[in-house]
Amino acid sequence: MDAQQLSQVESLCETLYIGTASTGENGEQISRKEAESRLLSLQSSADFIPQCQYILDHSSSHYARLVASNSLTHLITTHWNSFTVQQRIDIRNYILSYLANQGPGLQDFVVNSLIKLVCRITKLGWFDDPTHRELADDVTKFLQATVDHCILGLKILNQLVDELNIPTTGRTLTQHRKTSVSFRDVCLFKVFQLGLTTLKQLQTGAIVADQVQEVYLGEQALSLTVRCLSFDFIGTNPDESTEDVGTIQAPASWRPVIQESTTIELLFDFYKNTTPPRSSKSMEAIILLCSVRRSLFPSDKDRGAFLGRVMHGIQELLKNQTGFQHQDNYHQFCRLLGRIKSNYQLSELVKADGYLEWLDLASGFTVQSIQNWQYCTNSIHYLFALWSRLVAAVPYVRPDTGAHGHVEALEKQVLTVVDAYIESMLLSVEQVINSEGGLDDPLDDDGSLKEQLDRLPSVCRFQYSSVAHKILDKFDNLLNQYRQALSHIGTSSTESAPMEVSTRIAIIEGQLTWLTYIIGAIIGGHSWSSAQLEEGDEAIDASLSRRVLQLIQAVDYRLNSSNGVGRSDSKLEQSILFYCQNFRRVYMFMWDQLSNPGTVSSSVSIVGMMSAKLDAGPSTKQKVYQRMFEQLGMGDHTTVANLIVTKVGNNLKFWPEESEIIQKTLALLLDMAGGYSSSKLLLTLDTVKFFARHHTEDHFPFLSVRANVRYRTTFHYTLARLLLSPSGEEKLGLTFEQFVEPIMNTLKQLSSLSATDLRSEAARGPLIGAFRDLRGIASSLHTRKTYVRLFDILHPIHLPLLAKVADAWHDQVDVMVSLLKFMYEFCHNKANRVNFDQSSPNGILLFRAVSDVVCAFGRRLLVTPLPEGDIYKERYKSMSLALNVLVSSLSGNYVCFGVFALYNDPALDNALDVSLQMILSAPVDDVIAYPKLSTAYFGFIQIFFRNHMKSVLALDTNVLMQLMNAVHEGLQASDPQLSSLCANSIDHLATFYFENVGKDKIEMHNLTKHLNAQPNLFSSLTATLFNLLLFGSPQNHWAVIRPMLSLMLASESSFTAYKDHLISTQTPENQQQLNEAFTKLLQDVQRSLDSANRDRFTQKLITFRVAARGFLTL
Repeated sequence: MDAQQLSQVESLCETLYIGTASTGENGEQISRKEAESRLLSLQSSADFIPQCQYILDHSSSHYARLVASNSLTHLITTHWNSFTVQQRIDIRNYILSYLANQGPGLQDFVVNSLIKLVCRITKLGWFDDPTHRELADDVTKFLQATVDHCILGLKILNQLVDELNIPTTGRTLTQHRKTSVSFRDVCLFKVFQLGLTTLKQLQTGAIVADQVQEVYLGEQALSLTVRCLSFDFIGTNPDESTEDVGTIQAPASWRPVIQESTTIELLFDFYKNTTPPRSSKSMEAIILLCSVRRSLFPSDKDRGAFLGRVMHGIQELLKNQTGFQHQDNYHQFCRLLGRIKSNYQLSELVKADGYLEWLDLASGFTVQSIQNWQYCTNSIHYLFALWSRLVAAVPYVRPDTGAHGHVEALEKQVLTVVDAYIESMLLSVEQVINSEGGLDDPLDDDGSLKEQLDRLPSVCRFQYSSVAHKILDKFDNLLNQYRQALSHIGTSSTESAPMEVSTRIAIIEGQLTWLTYIIGAIIGGHSWSSAQLEEGDEAIDASLSRRVLQLIQAVDYRLNSSNGVGRSDSKLEQSILFYCQNFRRVYMFMWDQLSNPGTVSSSVSIVGMMSAKLDAGPSTKQKVYQRMFEQLGMGDHTTVANLIVTKVGNNLKFWPEESEIIQKTLALLLDMAGGYSSSKLLLTLDTVKFFARHHTEDHFPFLSVRANVRYRTTFHYTLARLLLSPSGEEKLGLTFEQFVEPIMNTLKQLSSLSATDLRSEAARGPLIGAFRDLRGIASSLHTRKTYVRLFDILHPIHLPLLAKVADAWHDQVDVMVSLLKFMYEFCHNKANRVNFDQSSPNGILLFRAVSDVVCAFGRRLLVTPLPEGDIYKERYKSMSLALNVLVSSLSGNYVCFGVFALYNDPALDNALDVSLQMILSAPVDDVIAYPKLSTAYFGFIQIFFRNHMKSVLALDTNVLMQLMNAVHEGLQASDPQLSSLCANSIDHLATFYFENVGKDKIEMHNLTKHLNAQPNLFSSLTATLFNLLLFGSPQNHWAVIRPMLSLMLASESSFTAYKDHLISTQTPENQQQLNEAFTKLLQDVQRSLDSANRDRFTQKLITFRVAARGFLTL
């Protein structure tokens, strides 16, 4: 590279990163995309490494240096085996020298890129030479030089820990762990000590630096400490997306530093004397230190001493409120409190000095945090985690252990915390309303609300009687106020009332919402474990539940009396549904055991050995269950269940526009129908019988709302599931045929329309609704008997309509999606349900219906111009669904496809031909770009090659080669599912060739003709498969292995040519190793495609890959 070429590179970099105009050799304007393409050529070959070094040495452009550094990183990673050990060391030393000389004057993004390069070389060459393992020692020189060099050194160490901790793409997990474990044993502790040493020097003023440099040094040193402590010591691959810290498995050699009192004190001091992000990083390091494994400490005394220092540090911070004005500090401190009990037993905490004071301060901090909920919504659940873990451990600690009266102190503080939570959340409603949009409503933050409600039950049940008494007082008072307020407005809506009244109602409803959520969470926290089944808890559950059920009655009475005008706040409705879900889960699982004593006794008589035990009387759970409903005072479980189901019906009737309420309501109904006991209970309810008989838009307006079309499917799936359950038709007093009659009447009316009227807007809604309903019903059919009943209803009267709709509405996505999703469910042979009698033609008739729909849609699609808008939504979405329908039918094993050719029935050929034209109309780039389309596209090709090879080979050579080119592209996709589909297609073709070569078959004559026209087909596929195996990403290996044996047997010359070519690209030393690897690969491999030979060859391929990747060069 010369100065002129360097100038061109710098110009391209300016164009790429800041959009500066640049021109090419012929004066043409270069776009940003073209500039990127030209610069990426530097990453194409290891021959460009000298050019990258030239750019680093001579360019003054930071962007050019960045491109050169990134290119070097890519080249080193990709072509690692192309360099000798000495060359790798030379490049490493060159970059380190460059950083030492130029680093302080470079931009951060250039420095970071160069550091990443050094660390990548260190990782890849870790076992090549001891020099690579001495990077930490080399960096010490940076730390001992100027302050700017010290910052650079800390950045290098941070990146080094990250690089050795995170797997690199292209390397196996075994290789990564081997390097990572060696780094842990050789360097990590030294790096950890360097971080702590830097912190100590900053604290004592040993490093002379200005204020800005001190901030940088502190941030880097703390980041390094955190990275070292969060290192994956034992290969558990923790989830980095979660904040929850597991146990830190620090090695025993770290014990002196971690156990030393100055370490934790250093971090606490750093927290106190700095501001975020340094202070929050200090707290993060403290959290990690508190999570160190128990066995690291030699004795309980040492562990207790460490815990004492931590608790003392926390006490000091709580007393002085140090740093809590910063959001980051506050959040991390809440995490620390939540973590304390996770890693230490309560018996250890109560023995620590000052435990009672610590508990009191923690309680005060929690109360203060709850009262200032506006600033800490996302942190409160950590505090609840602390209290829930403390109270959960009380039964396992003797009262006389540790601090005197610790149980009573905990009881007192828990009551204080719960009281503060209830009061603050009730007060928050008024604060939010009065702020007129200035405050975010915590009820709208679903994530934080769920976290809090998950932790609440164990805390509230610790002092259940006292907590429940407070909740009941609040609830009774609010419910009385609510009834009085509603009596003033009658059947009018809340919005039409005077401002003062509507505001008061909104406040009351918001406060009732909070109490309902709290009660729902507490009920959901009921444990049926005998160890946790407290005497009398069911009576308190009943008292709380009675209030919510009374609220439901009040809300429903207002809804019904005003015919839906007087609706409460939607958040209140959602809280009621939350309560009902938890009540269902806890108290609706034993209905059948108590309602059918005859059933129990009859089953007892079968097993005589158990009769005495079972006849002894109801179990403890049954007694609790009975007492709960007796205490509830609102009737037996059937009455309560009917109340909940009536609530479901009213929501579906009066909240049609609120999709979230509809979705949660139907989820509740579905869960009730899915429970063994609760589903039997539902079948006895008059409300459910009404649902089954009147599942139309007239009675449930939500069915007519366009936004709710997907919920129609859920609604009908649930009802059909109940109807088809054992004795369902008998108990509901309704047959399956009567149930689907309204839908069939709609289809009959639509069938009678002319083609013009069928395409009218008036038909759109009924079509979408009918197909969505039928899809829900079809998805509930799991047995041959139930499936045949639906098939007999639809055939032959209604199935012809489907093709008419596909033809008339082919360009309307909403209609086609509804139709095709129903067709996919209807022809899907799950659980072998599509299983007709041997003499039945129904399988063929079903496929004909599928063929008619696919052909009608496909033919119209093919002559429709490409849309100008969203091509996936307007074209590819429906096309992929149509392909899925055909693939499902072709792979259903309920049709003998040979019959079609035998009797000259064109249904199969037409469907294959139209589908083939559809996939050929889509460019491969578009196919790869849309995952759902690509799955359908390659799924069709795979089933086409598997079951219809005669049709495949009868294609024109150009068409077949177009398919094979698409398969070739899909094979190299990053998605393993696509690679697998494409590899299977290749395997089917190669297997057919191997098993039929030399036979006088028309298929073989056609295949020979294709291969003569494209002689490189097998060789190009062989080369691609082996390249993917040797150099591709690991997730695709299993996908590409399958067709290798069949390809090798089908075309041994292709395999030999690839082997010779690969060997010729290697050094003489590597050639010998590669020859030996290929020889081992082919040992004991038979010319057979039976499963045993395939499995043996697969194992050999894996061994071959591991061996070859150790020395191969690109």
